[in-house]
Amino acid sequence: MEHEIRAEYDEGVLPHEDTPVKLWHMTRVGTTTAMCGRDLAPAAATQSADAWGEAGAQPFCRQCGVLYLGEHPASS
Repeated sequence: MEHEIRAEYDEGVLPHEDTPVKLWHMTRVGTTTAMCGRDLAPAAATQSADAWGEAGAQPFCRQCGVLYLGEHPASS
């Protein structure tokens, strides 16, 4: 199953290129629902799942991280 990282922003803030990210979440490619269950903006910034654990994907949702590791234990 393919994954990507998607941004969450403060409530009421529209995603733009320079909008600060509140938290990064892991989603399945083509969806806007994070693995933790949070619904994310369709226009939110995304990153490759390969960025998981890198500085550019911080802060990262702990629950999404745990669930992702459960599916991809070799990624740790």
